[in-house]
Amino acid sequence: MIWTVKSFVLPLLLLCLWLLEAGAQACTCGAAHPQQALCRADVVIKAKVVGVMDDGDLFTPIKYKIKQTKMFKGPNKNFDLIYTTPLCRVTLSKGIDYLISSRLESNQTLHVNLCNFVEPWNKLTAAQRSSLVHRYEMGCGCKITYCTSVPCAISTPAECLWTDYLTEGVVFGSQSRHFACMKRNDGSCAWYRGAEYPKKKFMEIEEP
Repeated sequence: MIWTVKSFVLPLLLLCLWLLEAGAQACTCGAAHPQQALCRADVVIKAKVVGVMDDGDLFTPIKYKIKQTKMFKGPNKNFDLIYTTPLCRVTLSKGIDYLISSRLESNQTLHVNLCNFVEPWNKLTAAQRSSLVHRYEMGCGCKITYCTSVPCAISTPAECLWTDYLTEGVVFGSQSRHFACMKRNDGSCAWYRGAEYPKKKFMEIEEP
């Protein structure tokens, strides 16, 4: 059998299309408030990236060697590696401390993709850092609804409307960086404002 250049074009094209489709499916996720991302995560840690292992293969996970410095959520153990897929990779820089929300696989390895909340520690607001331990967890039973158009109204008392896009034109604005949706004693939910955020803003939002 004689192989020509044309013989490889169609299989290669099909492979590229499959990779693009697989990558799109792997990274398909709606906007999530940081609180939602952390509530859904199996493990949430603070860690410094100390090494990167990437052989450039689209089918081989990229491995980040880390030094875990704080466990916020997850098993009582230290993790030294985090995996990410090339098609939906999370890019981390060596020497930087990160807050990392991740998925814990059955083999006890950590995996992240673009749907996880991963942020350099020095870019977190004071409200986000203080909310990691208690406030976010207290609101994990609340529903946060992302509003992109009006009208946008709650359908249950245990719901907070996330309106950054409507008020600021960005997904991750002041509400995602300075507020936590918390459950009150009566079972309803409301936004809690970080102490460092100006009280004159979001005055229409009732605090628990």
